[in-house]
Formats: sequence, C-alpha cells, structure tokens
Amino acid sequence: MAFPVSAALLDALVLSVVSKEDTYGYKITQEIREAMEMSESTLYPVLRRLMKNEFLTSYDQEYMGRNRRYYKITDKGTEQLKIYRDEWLIYVEKISSLISEQKEDNQ
Repeated sequence: MAFPVSAALLDALVLSVVSKEDTYGYKITQEIREAMEMSESTLYPVLRRLMKNEFLTSYDQEYMGRNRRYYKITDKGTEQLKIYRDEWLIYVEKISSLISEQKEDNQ
C-alpha cells in the first residue's frame, strides 16, 4: 500500500474482525490481508495494545492438542469500534472529495 497505516486504523481493523466472532491471531491477520498487507509480527503489538486498553480480552482453547489464544471484543471495545467507524466515514468522505475533486477552470 502506498499510504502509511496508522495505529488507529490497525486498531479499528482488528476490532472489526474480532467483533464478528472470537478468533485467533493468524485468522485476524488473514482477514486483514484481504484489504492490506499485514504480518503477524505487526499484529501482536496491536493485540497487546487493545488488551491493555481493555478493548479485547483473551482466552486459551485447545485445538488439535495445542492451546490456541482467542481474542474477544469487550463492551468498551465495541464502543471504541463505533467511534472508529463513525470517524472513518467522515475521513473517507473528506479524502475522497479532495482526491477526486477537479477544477472546472482547467477543463
């Protein structure tokens, strides 16, 4: 992606994915990769930050003889995701109007 990705955007993407269902790191990374490039090494600091801010909780569950850590969105995380979504709509509208705007004098 040619544009830098902010911490807030990463937070919003992770919260969006986890809001659909409790899930684990690798699956979160795969879903975000459908929209942009993201490595698992980028994801885990985001998950730690979201847990520190009490937007996510985690629990371990056995899967094929190994423990897998699942992440679950909290009520506080759901509230933050709503804020991110509202701000995103405003941001996209403003950026789109600037990028797509054409001067009528030059046509």
